[in-house]
Amino acid sequence: MRPLVVTEFTTLDGVVQAPGGPDEDTTGGFAHGGWLVPFFEDTLGAQMDAWFAGVEDFLLGRGTYEIFAAAWPQTPTEGDPVAEALNTRTKHVASRTLTSLDWSGARLVEGDVVAAVRELREQDGGELQVHGSPGLVQTLLRADLVDELRLVVAPVVLGEGKRLFGAGAVPGSWRLTASSTTPAGVLLCTYRRAGEVRTGAMGAEYADGVSG
Repeated sequence: MRPLVVTEFTTLDGVVQAPGGPDEDTTGGFAHGGWLVPFFEDTLGAQMDAWFAGVEDFLLGRGTYEIFAAAWPQTPTEGDPVAEALNTRTKHVASRTLTSLDWSGARLVEGDVVAAVRELREQDGGELQVHGSPGLVQTLLRADLVDELRLVVAPVVLGEGKRLFGAGAVPGSWRLTASSTTPAGVLLCTYRRAGEVRTGAMGAEYADGVSG
């Protein structure tokens, strides 16, 4: 079984919409596109290069696929691990509206997306990476198909926009396996699934510690 890894740029309040530019995704009248740009520097770029270097296949939602496909096919791959990965690896695209894909190596996910992703995940091989694609990610989280979360947390609060964990998020625990901070104050956090939520009690009012 290969790991399904989700990488997301997110704000402190969990917004993942349009981190890279003002016109990236204006759904719902979102007016803060490009919020990550002031915090993107060499340290973050190097970490993204390292994460992309470990991919075997990509899994993308329609919106993120269309954003990527509009730019990356024209980007030279030499010396650019992100461009090399995106232009040479298979891209599985989950969409209810697209009927054909022009980007080399892109394939539409057929049938039920959860069943199709479960089948992809059960194959042998390296990482199946999801980038952006917030609607797809929420579907995968609800189906308990995400093995690892890589969160790039920018020190900004927006108060509106698409969020990583939306309504209907399934309760669960995650274990922090790696973390670092960039010079711009961005947190780079890697989490792996850790099972069910554990609860407990604390304070003088309670005699027992953590339970569950």
